[in-house]
Amino acid sequence: MKKGLYFGVLILLSFSLMSFSCSDDDDGNPNDNSQQIAQIEITVESGIWRITNFNDSGQNETSDFTGYDFTFNSDGSLVATNGSTTMTGTWSVTDDSNSNDDSSSDDDIDFNIFFAVPETNNFEDLNDDWDIVSTSSTRIELIDVSGGNGGTDMLTFERN
Repeated sequence: MKKGLYFGVLILLSFSLMSFSCSDDDDGNPNDNSQQIAQIEITVESGIWRITNFNDSGQNETSDFTGYDFTFNSDGSLVATNGSTTMTGTWSVTDDSNSNDDSSSDDDIDFNIFFAVPETNNFEDLNDDWDIVSTSSTRIELIDVSGGNGGTDMLTFERN
């Protein structure tokens, strides 16, 4: 009889412990970056931005974009102007937690830039799914680690 009682208590205790180790996720999807993405979009759509640093695999190529003002529009269009020269492209901020890219994080946000230009055009170097290093109301720092040659590119936009 004692053996049965101990066995019953042991079973009850086991179920109790299992119920504590399993919890409901009241916060929704733990990898849901939608609020952070929305905040980045609001920030980047506010104002005119300039490239203050562009380092392409160890080469400082910031001067390739000197004088260009970048406007990130809410419709996903990206416009870079320098006097009478205008370059148009697209931009987006996406949750990359479910895709396979060359980033090291399983739960990152990508800042995507695309200009439909030939490979010889400087703006082609900006085409990428950049990982966000940091954002503030006046600065966005991006990084891309190349899957091919292992080079690291750094891109920084600052608001005028």
